[in-house]
Amino acid sequence: MSTYTHEQLGLTKEQLLQMFYYMVLARTIDERLWLLNRAGKIPFVVSCQGQEAAQVGAAFALQPETDYILPYYRDMGVVLVFGQTARDMMLSSFAKAEDPAGGGRQMPGHFSSRKHHIISGSSPVSTQIPHAVGVALAGKMRREPMVAYTSFGEGSSNQGDFHEACNFAGVHKLPVIFFCENNQYAISVPVIKQLGCEHVADRAAGYGFPGVIVDGNDVLEVYKVVKEAADRARRGEGPTLIEAKTYRLAPHSSDDDDRSYRSREEVEEAKKKDPLVIFRRYLVDNGLLSDTEEGAIREKIAKEVNDATEYAEKAPYAAPEDALTFVYAD
Repeated sequence: MSTYTHEQLGLTKEQLLQMFYYMVLARTIDERLWLLNRAGKIPFVVSCQGQEAAQVGAAFALQPETDYILPYYRDMGVVLVFGQTARDMMLSSFAKAEDPAGGGRQMPGHFSSRKHHIISGSSPVSTQIPHAVGVALAGKMRREPMVAYTSFGEGSSNQGDFHEACNFAGVHKLPVIFFCENNQYAISVPVIKQLGCEHVADRAAGYGFPGVIVDGNDVLEVYKVVKEAADRARRGEGPTLIEAKTYRLAPHSSDDDDRSYRSREEVEEAKKKDPLVIFRRYLVDNGLLSDTEEGAIREKIAKEVNDATEYAEKAPYAAPEDALTFVYAD
């Protein structure tokens, strides 16, 4: 677990239990989505399992009231911290009219919410990265104390969008955090076949700003480095590229058979570093989480996810005549 205690990081017991709540909530929603998919009730799942510490730690280091996030499709933990709910996730997965991301016309994982400062992504990977730089530029021009945060997988760091965005942000010293969740596989391609350098973070040097590597299974370590990057951005010192080393415990998506490119032994070994298990152990060892407190948290989450599932399953689909709304002008 972290080389820093929560006291050293200025975090209270209440904040730590909130972190634990969001990590467990993201995992529980994700597990429910897989069950619904296998039951034939929803068409698609793109999983966050194994990456909850990276996501929740990063989101807790930001300021939802002023900062903007441009997440990638796995970032359920981030958007939950920023204000989206289990019901929002379910409405999106069931493709219902109330889906806040697109009225039932958007794929799951394409998070979007104007009121929560979540800017919609697109299916081609990496396109959110230059958009985040644009948001950061706007904030700088308006002299606002905001940070733009964008996340992506290590495979996305090989796209031109990433490099153009980093170069522009470096030249103009923009308040943006590039957060790479390196889960070791770009769908089926292992990281060793993706990079000519050793780490994604090594690439930051070419653009004139810091590159930081962090244990993505450790929520407190992630919080620390993202908080430092955010503070640096607010001081006008420019971007940071953070590489969170983590592991994708589930297949790439519900349409993927990961047995074709990685062994079951590898996945089982990775589960020994499950971020939920690691953080729970820290809380228990430090007297911050009792059996009663954990039971209450898990009971609350179970009710939230059950209620969200029931609501979304019964909610109406969009009307056929709404198919072209926001596509063509009236």
